[in-house]
Amino acid sequence: MARINRQVTLAARPVGRPKESDFALVESPIPELEEGQFLIRTIYLSVDPYMRGRMNDRKSYAEPVKLGEVMVGEAVGKVEASKHPKFEVGDIVAGRIGWQEYCVTDGTEIRKVRTGGQPISTALGVLGMPGLTAYFGLLDIANPQPGETVVISGAAGAVGSTVGQIAKIKGCRVIGIAGSDEKVAYLIDELGFDAAFNYKTTDDYIKKLAELCPDGIDVYFDNVGGPLTDAVFPLINVNARVAVCGQIALYNSTELEQGPRLLWKLIEKQARMEGFLVFQFVDRFREAMADLAKWVDEGKIKYRERIDDGLENAPKIFLGLFDGVNTGKQLVRVSQE
Repeated sequence: MARINRQVTLAARPVGRPKESDFALVESPIPELEEGQFLIRTIYLSVDPYMRGRMNDRKSYAEPVKLGEVMVGEAVGKVEASKHPKFEVGDIVAGRIGWQEYCVTDGTEIRKVRTGGQPISTALGVLGMPGLTAYFGLLDIANPQPGETVVISGAAGAVGSTVGQIAKIKGCRVIGIAGSDEKVAYLIDELGFDAAFNYKTTDDYIKKLAELCPDGIDVYFDNVGGPLTDAVFPLINVNARVAVCGQIALYNSTELEQGPRLLWKLIEKQARMEGFLVFQFVDRFREAMADLAKWVDEGKIKYRERIDDGLENAPKIFLGLFDGVNTGKQLVRVSQE
């Protein structure tokens, strides 16, 4: 068994957009197991936009990563050694393993992976936190009804693409916003969105949304924030719902830009805007996972994964999220299955 662990730690607090130099690749010895502990070898590591917030020196929804600490993140791995009664050698597990090759844990925030006939990588995507986020954010927060128009920003990402397909399952008309013509084609041709547009080549967001949503917008699932979200408010219908999942357009801002103040539209349209965290629904994860697995098995939800290799490349791969290089779920392969 390997005795040296490679880890990616937070080396500096980023100002604005993070740099590769804000991370450090370090080596440390793997500690001996104590009773009640087990050793996980990381296979796939998830990188996600929310991690940018954990790099700041202030608490938001969770504690910041301390300088010198292993970067936080979910991963899928294999149990290599165990002194824990509930985890055996060979078990495939997922949870808060962090950006490292090996993890010694007592099982806190670690779960056994059950993905049926799907690859174990899906435990970090469509059958993991992104899928659960899409499920609860759309169905509980936004509560779409058949025939309603649902608009999704960041629609080609792991969360957005799942949101759109669940909305189609529920009988909605679905409009996606993405950052390339290839992603637009993916949304329409492969995932069954009714329409989509490339925001990078669109000059007037309000005009484009009005064209694609002639009956207005009933549900907006917001992964992005910024000017795209500003453009939605003039088009919301009476009793519209806005689910705020992410604000990736603002994560690297050093100063918040002054946008139009449009919250009065919520009054005019008796509409509701609500932010959420997936962990507020933790007692219903089993229910949601059953639905998601069924829909994936039936082909009603399709997914795409981008897998790049090498723990040492995790910082660069993470930074690519802010350039929109990924379609679907972005993963780092740390070791072979």
